Amino acid sequence: MKKATKQDIEIIKQAFLENYSDAVTELNYKNDYELLIAIILSAQCTDKRVNIITPALFEKYPSVKELSVANLDDVKKIINSCSFFNNKAQNIVKMAQSVIMNYDGNIPHNQKELMKLAGVGNKTANVFMIEFEGANVMAVDTHVFRVSHRLGLSDAKNVTLTEADLVKKLKGDLHIFHQAMVLFGRYICKAVKPECDKCYFPQVCKTKSSFKPA
Repeated sequence: MKKATKQDIEIIKQAFLENYSDAVTELNYKNDYELLIAIILSAQCTDKRVNIITPALFEKYPSVKELSVANLDDVKKIINSCSFFNNKAQNIVKMAQSVIMNYDGNIPHNQKELMKLAGVGNKTANVFMIEFEGANVMAVDTHVFRVSHRLGLSDAKNVTLTEADLVKKLKGDLHIFHQAMVLFGRYICKAVKPECDKCYFPQVCKTKSSFKPA
């Protein structure tokens, strides 16, 4: 597969900046606690589904204080339409307990500290930092992975190496490019039947093949 040229990269960057400079996550949240929970729940689950689940969850557990002493079965019942709800219920309760114990009840706004929390890996921490802090980091989900490979920005087989390729090639405004690639992949450059007639840069597309991390 051909790689994106420097000229291709500039075309891609300009189009994303023009069309998505104000883009934000489609997850609904009111504060950092709600955002972190929503991101944890969204792993291998749609934002739409998470937004259906979270109002009841946040009503019953409005902060880490309430969630840290929650009955696990009660949490599972509320989020049981979410994929991997058993693990996610355990993780969000443990996360809340850890925030109470180690961070005075305040969600840390630091990637390394976030990754010490249950259910928070590199991608979740980066998405949080992008959304809440506008941090210049990249997070690679299935949409970002697919789009970056179709555009020749990466040919890496896994998420970690793809993230490194994107950071190297896109450099600045990574928070915008992350949001742009998520939305572009979700609504235009879809896995099945991509809507190529709506593409902002058909001239730089390398393939319509779909890609998933190895």
